[in-house]
Amino acid sequence: MDLVKDASQERFYPVGRLDRNTTGLLLLTNDGELAQKLSHPSHQIPKIYQVEINKALQEADLEKIRRGLTLEDGPVLVDEIAVLSPERNLLGIKIHLGRNRIVRRIFEHLGYEVVRLDRTMYAGLDKKNLPRANGGT
Repeated sequence: MDLVKDASQERFYPVGRLDRNTTGLLLLTNDGELAQKLSHPSHQIPKIYQVEINKALQEADLEKIRRGLTLEDGPVLVDEIAVLSPERNLLGIKIHLGRNRIVRRIFEHLGYEVVRLDRTMYAGLDKKNLPRANGGT
């Protein structure tokens, strides 16, 4: 919010949130009702992440994720998952769940550490061709 505090007199609402250790697309709007619709889990808004894990994803674990897992706060179904690298440690995952740290918890549940997590798409909007923001600009 510091990046846009002087951009307008209107109030901005963040759509969803990113964990401290997650990079990627974060939407802001001046429409509070739209922000609520895009953030509320009942609307099942899709999000796509690129995930780098600390070791190769085993085929059996990939199948477990595809079939669905049960974590401490209930069942988790992903919409899609794909292996993006020959080393099997770079993945794409599409979800519509909005539970806290859900992508990290999926992989931790199976014994993997998430090295890097980047949200590349939210509600059909992607970050392609957008410059990376930082705290100084």
